[in-house]
Amino acid sequence: MILEVADIRIPAGQQAAFDEAIQRGVDSVISQARGFRGYKVNRGVESPERYLLMIWWDTLEDHTVGFRQSPAFAAWRAIVGPFFAQPPQVEHFELVAKSGSEG
Repeated sequence: MILEVADIRIPAGQQAAFDEAIQRGVDSVISQARGFRGYKVNRGVESPERYLLMIWWDTLEDHTVGFRQSPAFAAWRAIVGPFFAQPPQVEHFELVAKSGSEG
């Protein structure tokens, strides 16, 4: 399983609207993609304009090819893209060790 981490920055004062948009975008678009296994969104405490979107995929290609190169990616960006203060930084990770119940 692959963890995608997107570091997202939005303009100050847009948190409530972005909270709704990112959840709607994942629930209505990304969750339908092949290989999607779940997600989590965290908002910064010290920097409330910073979000970490974590999405679990079966394979790297499910995200980079299956989703990113599909029409669904444009639909996702139409929902959340207007909030981006800068392009998100996106990286992928493999699990090395785990403790507790967190994904």
